[in-house]
Amino acid sequence: MLAMPFNRAETKAIWRAASPSELEAFLPARAPVDKEHIETELRTATGIRDDQGRTVAAVVLITAGYAAEGRYSHYLLTQITLRVGDTLVLKPGAYVLGWTRVAEGLNVHVYDARSGTELGAVIAHPYKTKVRVEPIHIWPPAENSLIQIGRYFLTYHLLSED
Repeated sequence: MLAMPFNRAETKAIWRAASPSELEAFLPARAPVDKEHIETELRTATGIRDDQGRTVAAVVLITAGYAAEGRYSHYLLTQITLRVGDTLVLKPGAYVLGWTRVAEGLNVHVYDARSGTELGAVIAHPYKTKVRVEPIHIWPPAENSLIQIGRYFLTYHLLSED
C-alpha cells in the first residue's frame, strides 16, 4: 500500500462571499447584546463562508432606544479565529463593534456581545482610492482581507484552529 504524503496546502479552506440566504440563516434577526436583544438590519448583512461551512458575518444593529445606542453599531459573528488589525484576536463567537472618529480614520472598539466587555480597539483607515461607501462589508480573503465600515477599512487574517 502506497501512502500519500500529507500536503497542508491541499486542506486550506477556500473562502467566498456568503449568499443572502446563508447570511439570513446564520445571523439573528435580534442580536443578543449585553442584556438586550437588538434588532438587526438584515439587508446590510455581509459575510464570507468557506467550503467547510464556516462563516464570518456582520450586520448593522438598530440601536435606537436601547442602552447600546451610540456605543455599538455592528454585530459580528465568527466561527473561526480572526486577527483584526495587527493585534486584536477574536476567537469564534459574537462581538459588537462601535466607533469614534479620530484623525487617522475610525477608532473601532470591539466588545464581547454577551457581556459588553471591551476587548480592544483598532484603527480603520480610509481607502487610498475612491470606493463605494457601505454600512459594513467583509471582503473574502482572496480579494482583500478587509472589513469595510463606511469608507474606512480594517485588515483581518483568518487564523488556523490548530
